[in-house]
Amino acid sequence: MNSRTQKNKQEPENQSIEAMEKELEYLRMENAYLKKLRALVQEDQSPTKPKQK
Repeated sequence: MNSRTQKNKQEPENQSIEAMEKELEYLRMENAYLKKLRALVQEDQSPTKPKQK
């Protein structure tokens, strides 16, 4: 676990709905960013293909 996950880890009944929604939004944005980053890395590592225009 990274420190951010440990820091935000609380029992659900101790968090407000608003705080959980905010964390969910943050995690979704982080997930989308990481998916895009992975795609870029794979694109760089793949054999070069002629780009279509």
